[in-house]
Formats: sequence, structure tokens, C-alpha cells
Amino acid sequence: MNIKYKIAVYYTLSAAFLLIAFAGLSYYFSAESRRAEYQDRLEYRARSIGSVIIENDHVQISLLRKLDKTTFQDLYRETILVYNQNYDLLYTNMRDTAVRTPRYLLDYIKEHKSYIKNDENGETAGIYYTEDNVSVLVIVSSFDKYGFQNLQNLRRILLIELLVAVLLLVGVGYFFAKKMVQPIDSLVQQVDSINANNLQDVKVDVHGKDEIAQLGANFNTMLQRLSHSFDLQKSFVSNASHELRTPLAAIISQLQVTLAKDRTGAEYAMVLHSVLEDAQSLSDLSNGLLQLAQSELNRQEFEFTPVRVDELLWETSEQARGKRKPGGKVEIQFLREPELDTYLTANGNETLLKVLFLNLVDNACKFSEDQSAKITIDFNDKYIIVHVKDHGAGIPPEEQNRVFEPFFRGSNGQMARGHGLGLSICKKITELHEGRLSLFSIPGEGSTFTVQLPHV
Repeated sequence: MNIKYKIAVYYTLSAAFLLIAFAGLSYYFSAESRRAEYQDRLEYRARSIGSVIIENDHVQISLLRKLDKTTFQDLYRETILVYNQNYDLLYTNMRDTAVRTPRYLLDYIKEHKSYIKNDENGETAGIYYTEDNVSVLVIVSSFDKYGFQNLQNLRRILLIELLVAVLLLVGVGYFFAKKMVQPIDSLVQQVDSINANNLQDVKVDVHGKDEIAQLGANFNTMLQRLSHSFDLQKSFVSNASHELRTPLAAIISQLQVTLAKDRTGAEYAMVLHSVLEDAQSLSDLSNGLLQLAQSELNRQEFEFTPVRVDELLWETSEQARGKRKPGGKVEIQFLREPELDTYLTANGNETLLKVLFLNLVDNACKFSEDQSAKITIDFNDKYIIVHVKDHGAGIPPEEQNRVFEPFFRGSNGQMARGHGLGLSICKKITELHEGRLSLFSIPGEGSTFTVQLPHV
């Protein structure tokens, strides 16, 4: 069932339920009011009869007969019974009818002084009236013809009103549901026309400030992110294919040329050395792709434990020095001494943090003329701050915004071996640890990468 039909049905059912409840309560309270009012009237009638027939310590039945013949009886199907305290029938207005009143009823009226009864034949009121040492039992019965007619009319009116109201609710509910769902239908039609080919050029129309407009705005934002992700994916696949194809083609061509004729041992050694370099390049590229894929995972995929960043920097610096030629060095300096160990302890994944700092330190050594890097460690109330500085040519300003893109290599990186994956991996690992990675570079004076990680 469509949403607009559901809205119309739910709206109609809820409104109809409320109307039926109100109509039922109105009818119930009207019926109760009629019953109470008529019973009070019968009780008043019985007391009036008792007060009229007792005079001077005697029961004047003749007066009641005279009143009965004139205007005293004004209730529909009224019956009057008058008994003395010995249960002898003194008066009844029912002629030619045998009167039988159960003795237990007379006992009840005499004991409790009053009696009220309501059934399908009408209402009955009985009292035990005493005046001037004379007591009588008066029972008055009647049928509230006009009251029940009014209730029937009220019930008929309520039923007609409910029927008309339900029909109107169906129409009104469908109209408003259609108007409410119309923006969603428009959004569905626009979304249905979106595919991978026109993702970059499509944008859903957003009007107003309601929840549907917010949904449209969020959808447009999602489209932008998807478009950006698709562009990155295409660029990644293209660059990865190119980076993989180049060393493979070099290996194949070298082996084909070598196998074309017999070579000397020195020539075979030279070819094998060249093939080994290409194979190492492939290995580095494969490791970089695996690290990049790992950095794309969610935070929940990793185990985070307290890690001493300064100790990790000492370890990664030793590994970076081992990869460089003799003469390269890594200098580590504390800008100030921490009062607590927690100022240098981050809650993170040790393996990923090693990859982060090893890439930064190795890049600094690789792009420095003297194969050296300088690391400074600082902290504030929230972050551990690590600066990694090289002594190279620096990065041109127009390239600084792109150095964190996968496979991007700046103009100063063409003379060094690499694939352009290290900084993008570092960026994603930093974001995975809810930190920040920034670059400050002046051409001719080197570059400084700053890592900020929240400490425990």
C-alpha cells in the first residue's frame, strides 16, 4: 500500500474513532441525564401524593380520586398505588386490573424509605411517607415516552452525522495525504532517473524547509560524496593500473631481450638486478595498496589500545634510518617535558600508527638532500602534536592541496622512487584516529607535516 493511502486510512480511522467515542459519550450522558431526571420526577410525584392525602391524622383518599379525575395525572402510562403501613391497598388508578405488589418490595420500601427501579417498561419510584403519625407507601410508575423519543432522535442524528463525517474524512484525508506525499513522489521520480552515467550532473530540486526538503538536501550532499568517490575510484583504478603495468612491462621486456640470445654471467647479473628493482617496486606498490585499503576501514574494525607516541617515534625512526644510506639521520626533540605520561599516550592502533609515522619519516629522509629528518614532539590540553620536517626543496603552493590524493606525485617527487600512496595513507590513518594531518611548506626551505592525535 502506498504511503498516501496509508496516511488517508490512518487519518480516517483515528478521526472516525474519536468521533464515534464522542458520539457514544454524548448519547450515554444524555441517557443517564434523562433517567436521573425522570426518576427524580417520579419520586417528587410520590412525595406530593403522600403529602396531599394525609390530613389531620387521616388518609384522604377521596381527595386523591377527585384530583385523579381532573388534572393530577399528567405522566404517560402512569400508575399509582397507595398502601397503608399494614400493606392494605388504599388507592390505585388502575381500574379493572388486579394489583399484585410483592410483599418483599413493600418490606424494602418500608425499611429503606425509598425505592427506585428502571427497566424496559419504564421507571418506578416508591417512598414510605410519614406525616402527623400517619404513614403510607406510595408507588408511582410511568414510561418516559418523550424522553425516549428524544434519545431515539439523538441516536438517529448521531448516526447520520457519523456516516457523513466518515465520508468527508475519507475525501479530506486522501486530499491532504496526496498533498503531503506529492514532494516525496517528485523526489522518487527524480531519484529514479539517476544512474552512474549522470551522477555528476543530476541534482534533486529542494523547496521549503520541512523534513522532505532536508531529505532532498541530504540526498544532494550524498550525491556529491558519491560522485567524488566514483571519481576517486576511477582515478585510483587508472593510476593503479598504470603503476602496475610499468614495472611488469619492464620486467617482461628485459626478460624477452635477455632470452633472445646467450649472455655472459655479468650481463645476466645486471638483468637480474634490474628485474629485482622492478619486483621491489611492485612489492612496495602492493604493500601501499594494501595499507590504503586497510586505512579505508571503519574505526570499529580495529582494536584500539593506549600507545606511547614518543616510544613509537623512536622505533619508527630506527626503521627509517635503516632504509637510508649511511649518513642519514633522524633527530627527535621534545619542545617541553610532559608532567604526565598521558600527555604522550594516544588511544589508537599501534600497527596503523607505525605505518603513519614510518611513511612520514621515510618521506622526510627521502626528500632531504642529506637523507635526514627532524621530529619535534609537543602537546596541549587535548592533542599530542608531532612535527616531521625535511630539508628538501619544498612543495610548490599549487601542489600542496593535492599531496594527500592517492597516486599524486609532485614535481619534486619525480627524482625519488615512489608511487604517491604514502601521504594519502597517512591522511586516512590520522582521520581514523580522530586526529588531523596538515602541511606547511616553503619552496626552497623544506616541508613540515604536523600530526595531531587526541591523547588519553
